[in-house]
Amino acid sequence: MTDGTASAAAARVVIAEDEAIVRLDLKEILVSAGYDVVGETGRGDEAVRLVEQHQPDLAILDIKMPGMDGIRAAHEITSRHRVAVLLLTAFSQRDLIEEARDSGVSAYLIKPFQPRELLPAIADVLAKARQEWALDAEQSADGAEDKIATRRLVDEAKAVLMERDDLAEAEAFGFIQRTAMQTRSRMRDVAQKIVDGTLTP
Repeated sequence: MTDGTASAAAARVVIAEDEAIVRLDLKEILVSAGYDVVGETGRGDEAVRLVEQHQPDLAILDIKMPGMDGIRAAHEITSRHRVAVLLLTAFSQRDLIEEARDSGVSAYLIKPFQPRELLPAIADVLAKARQEWALDAEQSADGAEDKIATRRLVDEAKAVLMERDDLAEAEAFGFIQRTAMQTRSRMRDVAQKIVDGTLTP
């Protein structure tokens, strides 16, 4: 499930949206696209409990909810779990967006949204989150400076693969990750070979 190219069917989602009709629309769009909606609620505090209970890959949170707002719920969720968070907001104020990022929100979408905006946003959030989790798993024994250096190198290698080999970002990361697993190497070593030009897909 760490591969950024994993199918929608592999992703479990919790929805927290206080407008019942929007929540229903969201669920319908997600289920039609192959996502597994494991929990839904209209309250922020309940969203935190549902994430605790179901351990989803993604939580979609409305910014304004009773019980606890989406930003606080996002902070509670991301501080305890490996869950990507997509925030829905009818408000485009800068301060809220900054606050959302500080709370571990991966991305946000302004309401009202179209399915054609929602699904790519979800796919992007999940792909990026899975990359982060894979890097975190590899670097758990490294110091903070090593982690930053590894992330920079992997980002540079992804850029090379995207530019030189015309790969999408998720495919580029998937190649780095798979090669590391197959050769029993670290992702940073694989990334270095890509940057040096000694490894191609």
